[in-house]
Parts: sequence; structure tokens; C-alpha cells
Amino acid sequence: MTAAVKPANAAAENLIAFQGEPGAFSDLACRTVFPAMTTLPCRDFAEAFAAVQEGRAKLAMIPVENSVAGRVADIYHLLPESRLHIIAEHFQRVELNLLALPGAKLADIKTVTSHVHALGQCRGLIRELGVKAVVAADTAGSAADVARRGDKTVASIASTLAGELYGLKSLRANVEDAEHNTTRFIVMTTEPINPDPSTPVVTSFVFRVRNVPAALYKAMGGFATNGVNMTKLESYMLGGNFFATQFYADIEGHPEHTPVRLAMEELSFFSREVRILGVYPQHPLRQKKGAGD
Repeated sequence: MTAAVKPANAAAENLIAFQGEPGAFSDLACRTVFPAMTTLPCRDFAEAFAAVQEGRAKLAMIPVENSVAGRVADIYHLLPESRLHIIAEHFQRVELNLLALPGAKLADIKTVTSHVHALGQCRGLIRELGVKAVVAADTAGSAADVARRGDKTVASIASTLAGELYGLKSLRANVEDAEHNTTRFIVMTTEPINPDPSTPVVTSFVFRVRNVPAALYKAMGGFATNGVNMTKLESYMLGGNFFATQFYADIEGHPEHTPVRLAMEELSFFSREVRILGVYPQHPLRQKKGAGD
């Protein structure tokens, strides 16, 4: 376990880092979960991690997957390298808005700009309006650009927060094609937590299996035989080596639970390395979904 890094000053104790421009959905997630904290925009995920590692922020809000776009690229490489700990998860509903300059009308719009994923999630609107779609670095950045350009024929697809921050008005709300559009975030910091084992929790970890036949099958067997629900399993190469693979997994349960302990022991037997990234409370949406299945 790495030593905890205390924020460099009192102000840093109240900062939560995220990747993107002010008004991004990560910014919105920060404000939703931690309304009393101040958000810290970062150029990329590595900078957001570094802000916490170096004591310039207390927490980082990191997106890991979206119900439409899938997993967030590069995150599973960065998580283990960060040496930070997951202490919470949050599911943020993605509600996209068509934002334009004050005074602009829907009929005025000729170009729509946003992040590539947001544009892909609003194909119906783009087709309906017959406008040109232009890819931007992120949703909030596209809103800021619309505000700077002052062109009433250009609109952005972004959050209501971005509209408020950049003085834009919403010509149409909830323009996303899929009603289930949701992003899962994890909250990371320098110190792990140990939630009450009697409450619903998630355990996240990474592992590398031994180079023997059926090692992954055998390593996973303990979760099935002990009735442990694995909700996520991702694989990725290490250092560009086709033969060095690491896995990331989420399971429901606490390491102190006997079934989880037994499953992890079996995993360790067939693995070269197992490292827990965090044990943290389940988000209410996960519990609600599980109850309805």
C-alpha cells in the first residue's frame, strides 16, 4: 500500500479533479456527488490522476464505461499505474442538449459540433435537422467554442451545465437517441476505505494469470463455484506485448465474505499477481437493477 499523500494546502482538500473542460459531464458528475467541493478541470486522465497523487486535489472523478459507447479507452491501463484507490462509484445519466447562442432558432442551425461519441449518440437529431456534424475535443469544449465564435448557425451538443457556464440556450433537450445513455464513474483518492461488510459493496481488482493451459478458466472457476457475481471483466495488453495480458474485474461482495475470500484464493493460485484497487459501496442504481433482474 502506498503512503497517503495529503493535499498540499487547505484549498486542495476541497478540490475534485476531472478530465475535460468546465461543463463536461465529468464536471457535472463531480457537482452531483460532491456539491460542496470545487471542480478542477484537467487536460487528460493522466493529469487528473497526477493532481491527486501530487496533493493538488483530494479526489478524482473518472469515467470508465458508457452504456452506449462502451469502455473508456486507456482507463484500464492508467488505473493500476496510478496507485490510487477506488472509494465510490457513480452512474450519471447523460442528458444531451442542443445549445446555441441566445436569439438563435432551430431553423438557423447549419452545423452541430460535439465530442465524437456525443455526435454518434444523436444521429437521429442530426439526420432530422440535416446539419453538418463537426467533431470537437469534448462536449463542453464545443459549447465554449460556440460561445466564442458568436455564430448563430452553429450549435453544440452538451450538458445543461455547459449551457449555463457559457451563456448558451437549449434549443432542444434530451436529444440523445438512447434513453438509457448512462456513464459509470469511479471516485479515486490516495487512501483506501473499508466499508461495512454487511452492506452491498463492489470489489475491483487487476490480475495476471500464469502462463499455463486454461489458466483463465481455472482462475475464474472459484467465482462461479462460490456464487460470487462478477459484473465486469476486461483484458488488455501490457507494454505492447501480445503475450502479456492483464485483466481488470469488478465483483459484488466484500473480501471478508467467505465466498469472496475463497474465490480470491483460487484466483491467486492461478495468477502471477492480484491487486485490489478498491472496496467501495454499491451505487443505488446497481442495487435497483439487481433487484429487478
